[in-house]
Amino acid sequence: MSVADEQYLKIVLEPIYICAKYMPRFGQGISGGGLSLHQFQKLYRADPLYSWFGLDNPLMYAAHKAAGGMTSVYRQIGIGCEALFRRILQDSLGLSARSVRWSYQVQAPGGRTRTLSLDGRVPLPEIKDTTIRQRFHEWMRRSAESLDVDRRVFSTLVGTVFEVRQGYKSKDSKRQNADLANAATAYTKGYLPCAVILSAQIDSDIFLRYRAAKWAIVTGLLGENNPLLSTYDFMKDVIGYDLAAFFERNSVKLHKEIDGILRAILTPETK
Repeated sequence: MSVADEQYLKIVLEPIYICAKYMPRFGQGISGGGLSLHQFQKLYRADPLYSWFGLDNPLMYAAHKAAGGMTSVYRQIGIGCEALFRRILQDSLGLSARSVRWSYQVQAPGGRTRTLSLDGRVPLPEIKDTTIRQRFHEWMRRSAESLDVDRRVFSTLVGTVFEVRQGYKSKDSKRQNADLANAATAYTKGYLPCAVILSAQIDSDIFLRYRAAKWAIVTGLLGENNPLLSTYDFMKDVIGYDLAAFFERNSVKLHKEIDGILRAILTPETK
C-alpha cells in the first residue's frame, strides 16, 4: 500500500470506527454515551408496561443498537468522505488547508451571528498550475452553461464551493432549504455551488430541485465519462485524482473494517 493510500484510508475510516462503540440512549440524555445492556434492562424492568411485555429482552436492545448504529455508519462514512475530499483538493490542486474551507456569517434572531459552512472550496486564483486552473475553470463554465446560469453572472465567479454527501435520499425539507440558501449566498460571494454525492443514491425529486436552484450536482455513477454528472469522472478528469480507483484497490480493507464495525453494532453486550 502506498503512503498516500495509507493516509487517505486513515482519513476516511477514522470517523467510522466511532460506530463500533455506539450505544442507544433510550431518551435518557446521558452525557458521553448511551446505555449498556445492563443499564437498559434495569431501566425497562423498572417500567411496568415494558416489564409486562418483556421488552427488557436483550434482542430489543440489539434492535435499538442496530437501528441507531446503521444511521451512525452512514453519517460517519459521510464525514470521512468529506474530510478525504478536502484533503484530495489540497494535494491535487496545491491548495492550503485554509483555502479548501468556506464559511460565511448570517444574522440570527436576537442579534446573534451564526457561522454557516460548506464542505469544500476551490478558489481559482489560488491554483498555481495554469493547466489545472484552466481545466477547472472550463468545468465550471460547462457546469454553469448546463444550469443556464447567465454568462454575466458566470463572469463574476472566482471558484466553486462544495457540499459533500455519501448519499442523499432524505426528504428533509429543513436540510434542502438550508442548501438552497447556501447556493444563493455562494453566488453572491462569487462561487458556483456544487453538490458532490459519493454514492449513486440520490432522490430524483431532490436532484431536480437542486438543479433548478442552480446547484451543479455530480453523483457516484461509473462509466458515464462525463465530469458534469459523475463524481468519479469529475475527480479524475478535473481534479486529477482517480478516487474510484482508490476505493477499488482498497475495497478488501474497507470490507473488512466495515464488517467488524457491523458485527460490533449487531451484537448486544454480554458483560
